[in-house]
Amino acid sequence: MINLFNAQIESLSIHRVGNKNRGENIFLSASTYHLNDEITPLIKEYFLKPFREKEESYYKFHHEHDLEFNELYNLSKEIFKDPLNTHEYSKKIGTLLYEQSTHPHIKSGEVYVVYFENMQLDNEKVSAIGIFKSELKHDFLQFEQKSSNLEMIVQQGINLNKLDKGALIFNKNEEEGYKILSVDSNRYDTKYWLENFLGVDVLADENYFTKNYLNFCKNFAKDVVFPAEDKKQEVMFMNRSMDYFAKNDDFEETNFMNSVIENPELIPEFQNYKVEKAPKFKVEDLTTFPIANKAVTEARKKIKSVINLDTHIQIKMDFVNSESAEKFVEKGWDEEKQMYYYLVYFNKEEKN
Repeated sequence: MINLFNAQIESLSIHRVGNKNRGENIFLSASTYHLNDEITPLIKEYFLKPFREKEESYYKFHHEHDLEFNELYNLSKEIFKDPLNTHEYSKKIGTLLYEQSTHPHIKSGEVYVVYFENMQLDNEKVSAIGIFKSELKHDFLQFEQKSSNLEMIVQQGINLNKLDKGALIFNKNEEEGYKILSVDSNRYDTKYWLENFLGVDVLADENYFTKNYLNFCKNFAKDVVFPAEDKKQEVMFMNRSMDYFAKNDDFEETNFMNSVIENPELIPEFQNYKVEKAPKFKVEDLTTFPIANKAVTEARKKIKSVINLDTHIQIKMDFVNSESAEKFVEKGWDEEKQMYYYLVYFNKEEKN
């Protein structure tokens, strides 16, 4: 879990990288950029805001032969050992990005290399390297007073509310390839930033395991529980699954199945579904793992506990505890109308 509020920018280097295949140049600044009190909070928010809003999915540096062959990993190690010379290493980072800027869709842009102190990761203060790129330019108006009139002047610049690309490399787990976060708003070439430049792979941690297993459960509910039972039971299964993950620090698969799957006939169905679908959801060997609370919170936001009926009626079951649905919602069959019905109990209607 990260906290970026107290992060301090110790150094900032800005370079410009063009598209090499289009013959565009690279411009490397001779020295660091000297921040002032006006621009510091703006640029810090520009760099870090996307990482506060994004679900935490960590990466690590990777190389198919050996981690030591990953150029950015080696440059990161040098910066963490010698942060006072970050600017010199930033030139090598800019050059490395330029060498990878060959795809026709890649736009030229400014590259920012930042050395941060006071990042908080997993309740520990760490330093970090930020690498950011601004690509898209936007038109904006400036106004100039001339005698008795205001004149409009069209200029171009970057939108400080939207970072195009960025990575935070935390000074943690050096031997395993560090812990890294990445954002990419403009995916012209998905391999360009993550694979070709950063050279990263997914970090398989508790956040990764929790997210993958909940996604697997969501699809089991849709593919198996709903056809075998009904929409209510699909929603109930996911509510019970979310409750299990929210109330436990560690996941244990046998305990999970016994706690969440009420119909015993669905337990072998769950086991068979896992054998069939495990590679797709990356849960092949997952039977026990620590549960990441943030991943549970993010997954809960995406779960739609809604029953859509063919009579154009929706029932939204927004329960904190899954047991509430059994108390307050009943399903039945009306012989006279030859239709299913839901009976809903309540004390009073709430105002919108």
